Parts: sequence; structure tokens; C-alpha cells
Amino acid sequence: MTARSWSARNKRELIIEVWEYLDCESVGANELEQIQQALTERFGSGALMSPASIARTVADEGAVLRHPEVFQCDAKWRQQLLKRWEFRERLDFSNLSAAFESVVKLEEKRLQLQVDNDATGLKELRDVVLAVRKDSLLQARSKILDVSAREQLKEISEWLAVWLQSPELFSDWLDLRRRSPDYKKRFPDESVV
Repeated sequence: MTARSWSARNKRELIIEVWEYLDCESVGANELEQIQQALTERFGSGALMSPASIARTVADEGAVLRHPEVFQCDAKWRQQLLKRWEFRERLDFSNLSAAFESVVKLEEKRLQLQVDNDATGLKELRDVVLAVRKDSLLQARSKILDVSAREQLKEISEWLAVWLQSPELFSDWLDLRRRSPDYKKRFPDESVV
């Protein structure tokens, strides 16, 4: 779908606006994916809704659904979502040692997605890193955690910020960062192999 300026103020309004813009007699996978894309572009990845939820919204407005396509599209979307969360569950950013192992996994996944020329997978990986960074920043502000844990979480969030800005340079940057005098002073127990 071409870039467009939508007037909708919330997700429901945008779903209906895009559906009306598509001017289709029935709604199936292609239309649902276009509506999902518009939701992400307008409100960010956190606003994404399942194809079934979108289908229910447009059906309430009178759309005729191509049910087999809707079910198939929703199942495919949920499988992709599960894969993304399964990968995220294998990552641990609770401390610097675990975070280092996890960024190695991130890099392996990123490189594999690049080899596969999987733009959607790369975007999903970026979304995972954004979510993990957000979690790290929130935890770093927690007064429940001790100062050392908060400092580590701040450092980890910086790592992830660099990864998000320049994933191609990240490995070299991280190696230099972990060898820097500042890092060694702040985290003396973290040995660089």
C-alpha cells in the first residue's frame, strides 16, 4: 500500500478507514495484511492486531469475509508471533554475562535473516530488540534492584541502542567497549575473553 496520511485517531477508526479506502467487496488475507501494515505505520508495532480481530471489526461494519483466508492468515500470523516470542524467551539480558551471550544469538539470527533476505524477519528481530531495550530501561530505573544490577541494565540498554542504530558495526563496537578502561572500571568482575 502506498504511504498515505490517515485521519483516524484510534485503531478501530483506522481499520475502518483503510478498509473503506481499499474499496473491496470482500475481505481476505491481502486486505487484512494491508490493514495490519497501516496500523503499524500509523501507531507503531505495539498497535498491531491479529487478522481475526481486524476481520471481526470490519465484519461488524458490514464487510463480507473470505473465511478460509481469514483463518489461514490469522494462523500464519500467530505462528510468526510464537516464533518471535520463542526466540525472545531464549534471550537473557538480566546481567552483563548473560546479555553478552544473548547478543551473540541476536547477531547470529540477524546474519541468518540477512542471508535469507528476510526483511520481515529482520523487522521482527528489531522489534524484539526494541522491546528488550525498553524492558532493560524500565528495570534500570527500579528502586527494588541494587545499584550494581541497575548499572548493568543501563549498560545493556546502551548495547542494545547501538545494535539498533548500527547492527553491522555492533560486534566490533561491543568488543572495543568491553576492553575500554571505563568498562573495566565500572564492571571489574566482567572479564573479556
